[in-house]
Parts: sequence; C-alpha cells; structure tokens
Amino acid sequence: MNKFKYYFILLLAGISLVSCSKSNDDDTVTVPVRDYKEQYKADNDSIIKYLKTNYITVTNSPGTPQDQDVVIKKIVAGDGNVSIWDQTTYPLQSRDVYSNDVTYKVYFLTLRKGVGSSPTNTDKVVTAYTGTLLDNTVFDTSYGNPVAFNLFPYANELTVIEGWSEIFPQFKTGTSTTASNGVISYKDFGAGVMFLPSGLAYYSVPQGSIPAYNPIVFSIKLFDLQRMDNEFSNTTSGRVFIGDGIPDYLEDLNNDGYLYDYNLNKTKYPNPPADWVKENDTDGDGISDFLDFDDDGDGFTTRFEITKPAGQIGIVNGVNYGARLFYPWDPTVDNPLTPNVDETEPRGIPRRPTGALADPSQAESATNVRAFLPEDYTANPRLRMHLDKTYPIKKN
Repeated sequence: MNKFKYYFILLLAGISLVSCSKSNDDDTVTVPVRDYKEQYKADNDSIIKYLKTNYITVTNSPGTPQDQDVVIKKIVAGDGNVSIWDQTTYPLQSRDVYSNDVTYKVYFLTLRKGVGSSPTNTDKVVTAYTGTLLDNTVFDTSYGNPVAFNLFPYANELTVIEGWSEIFPQFKTGTSTTASNGVISYKDFGAGVMFLPSGLAYYSVPQGSIPAYNPIVFSIKLFDLQRMDNEFSNTTSGRVFIGDGIPDYLEDLNNDGYLYDYNLNKTKYPNPPADWVKENDTDGDGISDFLDFDDDGDGFTTRFEITKPAGQIGIVNGVNYGARLFYPWDPTVDNPLTPNVDETEPRGIPRRPTGALADPSQAESATNVRAFLPEDYTANPRLRMHLDKTYPIKKN
C-alpha cells in the first residue's frame, strides 16, 4: 500500500533527479525532468498500442468478492479475442484533463456505473483496485481488501495520484450491508479501468517496480465515499482543515464533479480553462468556492452566514427548528435507521429575506431588516445567503 501514500505529481514541477557520477563519487550529474508535452506524446502512443493489442475479461458475479475483477492479456494471433480498442461490451471512453500545461486524453472503461452517488475529485473514496504495467505485470492490488483514499492532493492523509482524482468522479458508489460480525459487503458499485499516462501517475519518480515515465493501468471498484469540506489554513504547525460548513460537492456550481485549485498552483495550472475560473468561483476573487472561507466576498464568512440564530436550534416553544447549529443545504428528513435521533431539519440555507420590514416607514438597512418567510428557506431555486453578496447588509 505504501506505493500510493504520496501525491508525487505536486512535487514534480521543479525537481530534477540527481544520480552519482561513475567517474567521481564527489561529482553529481543532474538529469532534467523530461518535458511534459513530449512525454505525453510517447505515453499516448504506448497506451493506444496497448489498447489495440490487449483484450479484457471481467468477472460478473454480483454478491461475491470477485465481482467486477478484471484480467487483461495480450492478444495472440488467431486466438479470436477482440482488443480493448475494438470491443463493444464496454465502449472505450475518454476524458480531457488539463495538468502541467498539457491537455491529456485519458482513456477509461465503465464496467458498471454504480447506483449511488458520484464523488467529486476532492472527496474521499472507499475502493479496491489492481494496478498493472503495460506488459500486464501486477505491481499492486487491494482486491478483497477495501481501502480509503482522499482524492484531494493537499489532504493531510492518504492521497492518490492525479489520474484517480480525474476518473473516479465518472463512477457512482454501490450499496452495502453489515453482517453481525462487522464485515461490510458491497454490491451494485461502480467499476472501471483507467489507462493513465505517466504525467497523471508517478512521472519521473520510480515507485517500486514502476519505472520512471511509465504509463500504468488501474482497474477500480468504487464502494463508498465520504463528502469532504476542504477549506484549510496554513499555520506554523502545518495545514489545518477547517471547512466553511458547505461540503465540496455543494460548492461544485456547475455540478460536473470537478473542483480545481488553479489559483494555488500556478505552476501546475498556468493557463487554466476558462470554465474552471468562472464556474466555481462566486465572487471572482480567484479562489474556488470549495477553498474560499467567504464565497460571495461580502466580508462575512460563509460559516457565519449559514449559522442559525441562537434561539432557533432544537425544539423552541414546541417548534422543531432542527438540532444543527448550521442550516443544511436543503431541508432534510429523519433517518429511519437512527431511531434514537431525529435528524429532521425543516429549513435549508435561506435566501435574502423577503418578508415585511421591521419598520415599513424606513428603508431597508442593517438595523431595519426584513422578516424571513417560510419559503425563504425552501424555495427552489433560490440564491442562498452565503452566495449573495448583498446580504447580510453592512452597517454604514
């Protein structure tokens, strides 16, 4: 498992490999990192050749640990097998990925989409996988042993190579049951295969049996996910994740499953696509909402704006306002699987209030505000307060 503990791509922008010179142990030879664009051309040729000369078999046995296991083998002349490139059972798909100023075309197969929810590229996933080289040598596998990884590269925990973050959002989770002995079983989960150029894998840093500049293949199963809230602060003691009260997936304003830190990593994203910049940054300050403590740039933090009034938490005068300190995104109902806890939240994050002014004879101001109406908490669609820079109203 230690092969995947570090997100090496972030380290590659400026490093060089250093090796000892044979002529003099005191001398060193600096080997520049290869150009990303040139290496991608070579990787893409190798991947296409692989897809045209290998075939895939998939174990389809729902309810068993082997369900959606994958074996890929090289075609032998006359064996009648159809290449991954030409087979139609699992049509070959691709996704364009921008990184290190290269637009990669990443090929992948969807063996099964899944029936649950899709992660964003900043969530945590529970998965099983097998990784192979282009000669079909297995370099690591967790089949039969689900493991959790954080897809967000800056997380202070087990993270993944960049290619995983780009392909996992294409799949959905499954369903699970827990036996009396605590063993969890999954079914109807998403499963697929991704074919990654080295620039979205380990690039110039060899990893065990994975040589430098080597494309790799992963077959994956997406069992479950954990929604993350990734706003963080850098302190003298390290990175501290605080969050703003809004999970990342709800800050994915165009709902495509992808959120990027283009402003934090100019080396990696020197010329980001225009939709990255405009579609997930409400206030246009260059910080995507999922990393922005003040999403609308009105001077009030998002967490402040979604905090309930102190007198509207729990049951007050016979009215259930919900037990949370913060408004949920939308009203939520009780979870029947937790009979001792009532998760009902009758109100979601409100829009700017539309009721009567406290003093109708005076203009609306920070001291003469409108009353909230029930529909201000439930109307769909509505511009929620933390995304509305005109509210709260600032004092003069």
